[in-house]
Formats: sequence, structure tokens, C-alpha cells
Amino acid sequence: MLKKIKVPDVRLGMYLQEICASWMDHPFWRKSFLLEDAADLKTLQTCGVTDVWIDTKKGLDVSAGAEVSSEQDEEQKIESELEQIASEPTREVHRVSLNDEVARARKIHAKAREAVVSMFGEARLGRAVDVAGAGELVDEINQSIARNSSALLSLARLKGKDDYTYLHSVAVCALMVALGRQLGLKGEQLRDVGMAGLLHDVGKMLIPEEVLNKPGRLTDEEFEQVKQHPVKGWELLKASKNVCAIAQEVCLHHHEKVDGSGYPDHLSGEALTLVSRMGAVCDVYDALTSNRCYKSGWEPGEALRKMAEWRNGHFDEAVFHAFVKTVGIYPTNTVVKLKSGRLAVVLDQSDKSLLTPVVKVFFSTRSNTRIPVEIVDLAKSAESIAGMEDSTQWAADIKKLTGI
Repeated sequence: MLKKIKVPDVRLGMYLQEICASWMDHPFWRKSFLLEDAADLKTLQTCGVTDVWIDTKKGLDVSAGAEVSSEQDEEQKIESELEQIASEPTREVHRVSLNDEVARARKIHAKAREAVVSMFGEARLGRAVDVAGAGELVDEINQSIARNSSALLSLARLKGKDDYTYLHSVAVCALMVALGRQLGLKGEQLRDVGMAGLLHDVGKMLIPEEVLNKPGRLTDEEFEQVKQHPVKGWELLKASKNVCAIAQEVCLHHHEKVDGSGYPDHLSGEALTLVSRMGAVCDVYDALTSNRCYKSGWEPGEALRKMAEWRNGHFDEAVFHAFVKTVGIYPTNTVVKLKSGRLAVVLDQSDKSLLTPVVKVFFSTRSNTRIPVEIVDLAKSAESIAGMEDSTQWAADIKKLTGI
């Protein structure tokens, strides 16, 4: 039986099914394992993680009287949270179709990657970061997001394991701009939060590559090295010309949590600026949905549900709500199963409800065959979503159906 418990209640002999935090917040590379080493227990207790899931069929149970949540309890909380968000109004309405924006977004994405590679290359050599021209690039990203955010945000999710750090920065830039628009930021504010997204992980260029890309569990010393990247990046940006204060702030504090368990300064509550709270949400979402050398990324919808589960200690509630409205409860390119048994890929979000996106139907699970493609606006249909499917099994179909 799976139970969610607090870290202080964890003891040796328990089977850890899942650690309730992003992979960047702890040094354990395995998702599930039997806790047998006292050193591992100490690391868990001191790395800032607050909750874990245990499997009582594979290890010891929690002591009587401890605070416990069941899978059903957590699922009900998550669904209630997402339904509440879905009922709230959104600011953004796409002005052009996904198909019309994809080609332009692809060019912007490639240009952004080149810019990040150049800036981070200078950083790796210990040189000041040259941000000349990056502001105009962020403006192009903002314009693409304004036309149809799904195009660039979907492209930004596509990254190989070898160029993760560069494309993660591009993705966080696009997410920060889209989230900023949802929160009502404008003009120079949007440019600054976009720049912050591009530069938030520049400090990783000063961490040894063999540590950063290690395909196994980090030692305590290696984990401490990785945790130095916000400060190292902040120091580098401070020494560089024309880097806005917002980019410096997000670089330093994108790993902070609202309950004070983050790093490097253990800030909490009102001590965290809005842009730092934005950076935390965008960084975690893209990290969770990306393939790395040591793990496969989660489906976007699954990542959002995990973040909803962790939100109370990790994220600002208002910012998280705005973020869900930005990417959608069922983000673009998510494969969903409809109650009719048909499979469909999400094309766009509805301006009526996040629970009723526009989808493209392509497969019948009842007949186990591909069917004539049909675009369905679930806000105007008797159809509804029954659940999510593994998009990796339908990668070729998704690319054919959406062009991404």
C-alpha cells in the first residue's frame, strides 16, 4: 500500500516509492529504492525534501500516529485544485492557429539556442556574459507567445540529453514570458523575465560537467557542488554589463521554496520576490518534463499534477494557478483518451475551460485502428476527456498531426 508521509517519520527499512520533489532538489537518482543506509537517511533528512511516498508491501510501515495521506486522498486534492483553476478566467487568447505559428516559432527557437550556447560558452571560460542582442530575441519570443503560445512552448519541450542545459534555458525563457503575460506583466517587465529565463542556469557552466551530467546518484559533496550554481551564476551576472536586476534575482533564487526549504538563502513567504516564485515554477516544470542522462521526463499533464501535490511547500499558490492556466491542464501535444474510447492529441486550449481543449482525434481503442482525423472542440462537444495516455508511444502520430 502506498502512503505519503513526512520525512521526519521516515526510518531505515522503508521502501521509498517516490520522493516528493524535483530531481534537482535531492541527490538520489533512483525513483524508488529500499532505504537501508543510515547515510542515505541523513541525506534525505537534510536536503530540504518534506514528503515521500512509501510502499508498505515492500518495506516497513510508518509508526502509529504519524501524519499519513493515501493515494485517493492526494488524487482528490489534486483534482479539486485543478478544477478550481479550470473555473478561473484566463488572460491569454491565441490570435493565430498552432499550424500558422509553428514555422515561425521553430526559427525563433533555433535562434534562441544559438544565443544561449554563445552566452554560456563565454561563461564556461569564466568571462562576463555578453547579452547584446538577447533583448531583441526575447521580444521575438514574446511576440510568438502572443500569437500562439502553444507553438513555442511545445517546441521548447523537445530537447536531447546532450543539449539539455541550453534548451532548458530557452524553454524556461518561453515559460517565463508566457507566465508573465498571464500575470499581467507588460513591456520591459516581460523582456526582463524572459532574459531571466535565458540566464537562470548560467552558473551551471561553472560546475564540473562530470558532476552535472553524472548518470547516477550524486555524493553529498557533489550535490553541494551542484547547489552552488545559483550563487556562481549570480556572481557572474553581477560582473557582466547590462544584465537586468530581475535576471540576477531569478538566477540566485530560482531554487527557493515558499516554505523556506530551498537554497541558497532559505527564503520563505513574502521574502521571495514575484519573479523568483515565477522562476521556481517554470524551472521545475521544464526539468520534470525533460529527458536527462539519468531519467526520462514525465508527461506534461503528469508533471502538473505532481506540482499540484507539492504546491503548498514548494510554490506560491497564485503563481502556480497562473502557470496552469498558461500551459493548460492538458498541454498542447498531450495525448488524451476520450470517453468514447478514441485517442486524440491536444491542439490548443479553450477560452472557456482548461478541461475542454481543442483536440485532433486519430485512433480508436475499441477497434484498435487508426480512424479518419477529426478536429473536435470539446467545449462544443458531448465528448469529454477520460484520462491521459503515454505520448511517447504516439510520437510519430503527434508529429504528423501537429507538425511538432
